[in-house]
Amino acid sequence: MTPQQSGWRRYDTTLFPVFHERFEEKWGEGTAPFLDPSVYDSEQPRPRAQWINVDTGAAVAVVPVWEDDPAARSFAVFYLPPAGGIWVLRPPGLSTYIEAVGNGSAASAGAAALRNDSFQKAVAHAEQFIFGI
Repeated sequence: MTPQQSGWRRYDTTLFPVFHERFEEKWGEGTAPFLDPSVYDSEQPRPRAQWINVDTGAAVAVVPVWEDDPAARSFAVFYLPPAGGIWVLRPPGLSTYIEAVGNGSAASAGAAALRNDSFQKAVAHAEQFIFGI
């Protein structure tokens, strides 16, 4: 089945609140600030990607995550099965990066390139999971 024939559709606006709800159900309140839909959209780190299966209600998201240091991030791929719960699909290889601070410097350009490469790898992993490609 090709991606066009499946029920999966790309949805790149606001993250579905159910990612945040299910993550905190599983790992505790306050553990998913990177999935919190109450955070004003411009404050959310970018890039992100999201798909929904219109036939089953399943969803997949690629989002930047962080723990203690908000500048040190990695991309995670989350899967919401139709029956409930949440899975973390770990992309192969390095997905961590340092958030670029300031614009125009060589260091910022290098950090942005690393972030974009990490994001592309995480999206490819999500698409492989979704479409088997």
